[in-house]
Amino acid sequence: METTKAEEYVMINKDPDAGTKYDFPRDSVGYGEQGLKCDWPGKKKIALSFVLNYEEGGERSLSLGDECPEWYMYTSCRDGPSIARDYDVETEYDYGSRCGVWRMIRLFKKHNLKLTAYAVGKAFECNPEAAKAFVRDGHEIASHAYRWIPYDDLSPEKEKGLILKQIDTLQKTTGLKTFGWYMGRLSAHSIALIVETYRELGLPLPYISDNYADDVPYWTDVPQEKSLPDSEKKGLLYVPYNLDCNDYRFLRPCGWRSEEDYYQHLVNSFDVLYGEGGKIMTVGLHCRIMGKPGYNRALERFIEYVEKKPDVWICTRSQIADWFKAKYPYKPGHKAD
Repeated sequence: METTKAEEYVMINKDPDAGTKYDFPRDSVGYGEQGLKCDWPGKKKIALSFVLNYEEGGERSLSLGDECPEWYMYTSCRDGPSIARDYDVETEYDYGSRCGVWRMIRLFKKHNLKLTAYAVGKAFECNPEAAKAFVRDGHEIASHAYRWIPYDDLSPEKEKGLILKQIDTLQKTTGLKTFGWYMGRLSAHSIALIVETYRELGLPLPYISDNYADDVPYWTDVPQEKSLPDSEKKGLLYVPYNLDCNDYRFLRPCGWRSEEDYYQHLVNSFDVLYGEGGKIMTVGLHCRIMGKPGYNRALERFIEYVEKKPDVWICTRSQIADWFKAKYPYKPGHKAD
């Protein structure tokens, strides 16, 4: 009798020493009614984080041994994958690495701003010049997995191998040692495997952003540390991401129909969070989307709007994580204390 997907998950997930090895606790309460109002550096009213997802070259491709070409997050948005090599998808993704990335780099250099690059390792291997440019201009490099593929069907062993490969690839292409993470298309095991791998390598894990639960960072306990004394526990810091202000919504039926819609949504989101104070606003971007001329101008209009406001901390995600850790060191069982 064949085992079901759910049964396989339970079998893999069970750890006789730690109970549930991969399952992080779910928290539907958070900081409660009053929330947490972060006292950002310099008494800034808001932390504004621009994130550029660099994926082009790491997406699904028959030439890389995948079962089908990529068919997600490009302009035509097919209902399903092609059965043959898909030049439409390949060339649209290539626009991001050939043109879009440089338009984005020029824009942020023009305004003297730093972003966080969510870097797919294979994409950096395909275009090492882009990797060098991000480092040269002082942008943060964070990990976006080795490949831009769904990970939910991979075994934990295979996924862990790709996590190790990603760390090695980013170290070689950037000269840096450690990175925050955002998988994006993660499996049920991804977060625990990242934590486990970093522990085994003796590397500090700055943060993980595969989380959409809050407007501010928070700590969570790690299942693998359940049996350790509190003094040896390190916990995991989430710096939540969001898809609300993400340019991928230009490619979704429920998304924006014009650059003006996008611009106004960013302004509205900023105004609310700026008024509340002590929150993070994250703007997710993609080279093949926001690197297009019309979209890019809408983003610049938003940057110009923000630049006129006082007390705005435009920062990287690692800067947010560093500040939060210094202000609220990890204590088992606490989100912030």
